[in-house]
Amino acid sequence: MPAVATVRPAALIAAALALTLGAALAPFAPASAAPQGLRAAAPDVDDEGGTPALRDQLEAASKGYLDAKTALDRSVKRQKQLAEQLATTESQLVEHSTKVAEIAAQAYRSGRLGAASALLHSGSPAGFMDRAAALDAVAANEDRAVRELQNTRDKVSTTKQALDVEVQEQRKQVAVMAKRKDQAERALTVSIERDEAAERAEAAERASRTPSRSSGSSPTAKAAPRNSDGSWPSESCSVNDPTPANGCITPRTLHALKQAKAAGYTRYVSCYRSGGSGEHPKGRACDFAAQKNGFGGDATGGDRTYGNNLAAYFVNNADRLAVLYVIWYRQIWLPSSGWKAYSGARGDPSSDHTNHVHLSVY
Repeated sequence: MPAVATVRPAALIAAALALTLGAALAPFAPASAAPQGLRAAAPDVDDEGGTPALRDQLEAASKGYLDAKTALDRSVKRQKQLAEQLATTESQLVEHSTKVAEIAAQAYRSGRLGAASALLHSGSPAGFMDRAAALDAVAANEDRAVRELQNTRDKVSTTKQALDVEVQEQRKQVAVMAKRKDQAERALTVSIERDEAAERAEAAERASRTPSRSSGSSPTAKAAPRNSDGSWPSESCSVNDPTPANGCITPRTLHALKQAKAAGYTRYVSCYRSGGSGEHPKGRACDFAAQKNGFGGDATGGDRTYGNNLAAYFVNNADRLAVLYVIWYRQIWLPSSGWKAYSGARGDPSSDHTNHVHLSVY
């Protein structure tokens, strides 16, 4: 019998978890004017504070990370099923092996009933037929037991091979997750190195920033629909944006928007934007104002607490809402890396995200 491959799903899951450090709509302002605080960006600077190249890198990294995580979760589930199946099959193997051994021992002790022996010990043709029938029954029982034993051995071998495949799949997905994490962090590092003003702002703000912490536990969002294999279905900008932006958004973006509303986050929101890079033109992003009347200056006091709680709500429900990233108060949360520094090149409240929480979904 082939050697059993050592399967350590816990180690693979731990490695994947180590990659993750973080883990009816509101009353709106009039649509006739752009929200206060939003200004046109230079061609090489996105209106959300980063360059188009940076946004593309963050989107690709987060999508790739979530895809790999979904594949890993699916593989871990399959491995658990195979392990349970293997345990059951190996128990059957012991049972069938014992049965065949007993048949062999019995045949050795009593001698096999052959056709000649049956004829010699029969007193009549009818007796011969009875003995011949008994011979057939014994032989059929032995054959069945041997076949069951062999089939069970084959099943054990096949299950072990399937387990090996899942272990390799998990190693592959953990490696992909690590690669995507590195991709996102390198993109952010390059962005900061190119922007000395953003770096100075980050250093000045570091001591007081706590966007990932809220004053209480976040409500649990209703999960957005997934495919049967756990992946996120492809969606286009196909439903009306109910915010003053008057464009289109994806069904998943609308779901996140409604869930935030249901959780009590009812201040001004703007989603679709026709220009710029990132997810706004694709209908996969929304900006949630921290102040009651729209995008103003830096949020302070209760407005900043509102932003803190909203950012924490999206982070805590990231897996249910398919969150790609959250930006708030000069920080960005990524599913692969948790909170990282993120400041706008212009240093204003909009690009620094000190007046609104940005949400991007898959």
